[in-house]
Amino acid sequence: MTDDLRVSFAGGPTALLELAGKRLLTDPTFSPAGVHESAPGRPLTKTEEPGLSREDIGEVDAVLLSHDQHADNLDPAGRALVGEVLLTLTTRSGASRLGGTAQGLPPWAMVALGSLEVIAVPAQHGPPGCESVTGEVTGFVLRGRDLPTVYVSGDNASLDFVRAIARRIGPVDVALLFAGAARTSLFDGAPLTLTSEAAAEATRILGARHVIPLHTRGWAHFSEGPDSVRKAFANAGLSERLHMLEPGESLVLTGPWKTQKTQKTQRMPRTVR
Repeated sequence: MTDDLRVSFAGGPTALLELAGKRLLTDPTFSPAGVHESAPGRPLTKTEEPGLSREDIGEVDAVLLSHDQHADNLDPAGRALVGEVLLTLTTRSGASRLGGTAQGLPPWAMVALGSLEVIAVPAQHGPPGCESVTGEVTGFVLRGRDLPTVYVSGDNASLDFVRAIARRIGPVDVALLFAGAARTSLFDGAPLTLTSEAAAEATRILGARHVIPLHTRGWAHFSEGPDSVRKAFANAGLSERLHMLEPGESLVLTGPWKTQKTQKTQRMPRTVR
């Protein structure tokens, strides 16, 4: 076991994190491109095939599921995966709907996975007051002795919550920010996740040394793509912190965490080592 962090990007909100001997998967979406309903009459259109398949991912110790109620965060193939894994950490309401091995965590609750702490942190899936419409969501912080502190935002649009996380957790080493400014007909088109500019500001708030955007491509309702994120980070003078992965690519961040080095690979092998 090392303190290296490997992040492999499958597409949409889905990435495999390998840290402290554990393999953690964010919001699994492995269904093919097409229309997927979150609820009857509420379709979302997936525009890209997954860059990594379920078979490419291999064994998973736990799923970090920001929420279960929207197809762009848990599509049909992702839902099948959740039924197979040993542990899914998610919201309390999501765990009650999913059943099985899903465990619901309130904000600031912690679960230990070996030497790795997984902390649920607050998130807000849209503008203030959205909860009754978009439902409960959560983010996560991963940390441990001699390990990087990693923030996974989930579908969060609130910088106030980012500030609360920074106050309580402190600076983070790596932030995986859901930064596609998802928009639907809800709330007059207000962003349901971080805009590109908000992602850059979140980076400043968190003191994040490395940022890996997720949730910026692969679904039609993501209104700001990778180029928008690059521009926002350049305008904020933060381009050196940004790692924009293509689907199928992976990134290795190497400790000790005071002097990190990075290694980017073009595509994961078919079998994850």
